[in-house]
Amino acid sequence: MRVGILAGAVALVAAIVPTAHAVAQPAPAQPARAADGPTAAELLAKTQNCKPISNGKYRTDADSSATIDVCDANGAVFWHSDMDIDCDGQRTDKCNENTDPSFYPDTAFHQSDGKPLVADTLPFVVLPGKSDIWDYAASGLKGSGSCVIVYGDKVLYGVVGDIGPKEIIGEASYAAAAALGIDPDPSTGGTDKGVTYICFKNSGVSPIEDQEKAKAVGAELATKFVQDNGKR
Repeated sequence: MRVGILAGAVALVAAIVPTAHAVAQPAPAQPARAADGPTAAELLAKTQNCKPISNGKYRTDADSSATIDVCDANGAVFWHSDMDIDCDGQRTDKCNENTDPSFYPDTAFHQSDGKPLVADTLPFVVLPGKSDIWDYAASGLKGSGSCVIVYGDKVLYGVVGDIGPKEIIGEASYAAAAALGIDPDPSTGGTDKGVTYICFKNSGVSPIEDQEKAKAVGAELATKFVQDNGKR
């Protein structure tokens, strides 16, 4: 009995007092905030006031009134509009003549292998064609340029991937819509409002189809956008 008591006491002491060989584990490192870029709220706070850079306003659809300005900011331009679905580019099970009555098997800008973009896998923004309303190139935007789309509390980084009608704005790829929780169906999907597009001047992602690079470049530029634009 006495041996059992002594053994129990030794075990109790060992459980309470760590041995000299025990090493305290450091707390898990917290990921750097800048790596993820700003939140949706932080980005939207910098797009509340508009300094129009467009010479007039855009429609969101062919039969709607022209109400959308393209706004200038430090390092970027932005606009608030709807989202129509672009399914153009390489044919896939989700994007083809059967799923999209307006399907076109090409995009204005191409992958590094020369092929059109794949709309159902690559998040990209569609810019309106150059016109008297606005020339995107004069604002420092180009194919493969970096953009961020904000919808609700979601932030999505992508690229400039296609060019649309000259008088209509507010369009992004099937993949962009799906990632933001918007119905991506090219015939019936999209959303009528609540989407903010921010595209960064004189930026680029190469190759255009590299989504990880698009995220890294976009997060860095979005962080700078928030820093460089004061109260708006």
